Amino acid sequence: MRKLVALALSCAMVFSMTACGSKDNGSKDNGSKSDSGKTTFTVGFDAEYPPYGYMDDSGEYTGFDLELAQAVCDIEGWELVKTPIDWDSKDLELNNGNIDCIWNGFTMNGREDDYTWSDPYVNNEQVMIVAKDSGIKKLADLKDKYVGVQAGSAALGLLKEGGDQEDLAKTFADLQEYADYNTAFAELQAGTVDAVAMDIGVAKYQIESRDDGYEILDEKLNSEQYAIGFKKGNTELRDKVNADIKKLYEDGTVTKLAEKYGIDDMICLGE
Repeated sequence: MRKLVALALSCAMVFSMTACGSKDNGSKDNGSKSDSGKTTFTVGFDAEYPPYGYMDDSGEYTGFDLELAQAVCDIEGWELVKTPIDWDSKDLELNNGNIDCIWNGFTMNGREDDYTWSDPYVNNEQVMIVAKDSGIKKLADLKDKYVGVQAGSAALGLLKEGGDQEDLAKTFADLQEYADYNTAFAELQAGTVDAVAMDIGVAKYQIESRDDGYEILDEKLNSEQYAIGFKKGNTELRDKVNADIKKLYEDGTVTKLAEKYGIDDMICLGE
């Protein structure tokens, strides 16, 4: 499975280079140099989370967040190190210093005290996606249905015990967790689950990349925002990235990338 291989590679990377931030205090002062002599900026991302981070047809990692991270590196003269991670192990990767930040459609709501956050840059919603011929038209129709969700995701946080949509989840026949949303959607196609809870940007991408047989329910699970998560206390690196993203928004780069990936109506910078 690609994500397991990628996780092994990301762990091995620790022995060949040190991330931008110091493992002791999260400061970028002790950043290492790559073979090219540039300071590295190591971004942890979910490699199966289009349009924010994924592998394209040529085998290269790309997506809105990764292209934006590259633009930040171009400003700073850093070398971008794209590090696919198991999303359920993202905190371990960050706290061990294997990555400098989590930058991949990362919901900050409900996690405000767990990381040092950048300014939010995308407005997002958690939604349910179903087959058009399923007969499911509203959230209440999910009673006694099988619902899929990604492990460690914001959607799971809403639906599990203590989440804002806990009562809704209690009506399901079962809530099934998957390692990534590509797998969850494949289960939806196979009829193993009746619906999948996911971020609206990812849901739109999944629908557009497949036959026109799926739809997003009008009722939303919640509204939230994406931001970049840095290790707690790493304000120096956060402030640099924040300032660079502001420049990229002002010069039109953010808008151009958002239009490329079909999320231009979700950008919240400048609001």
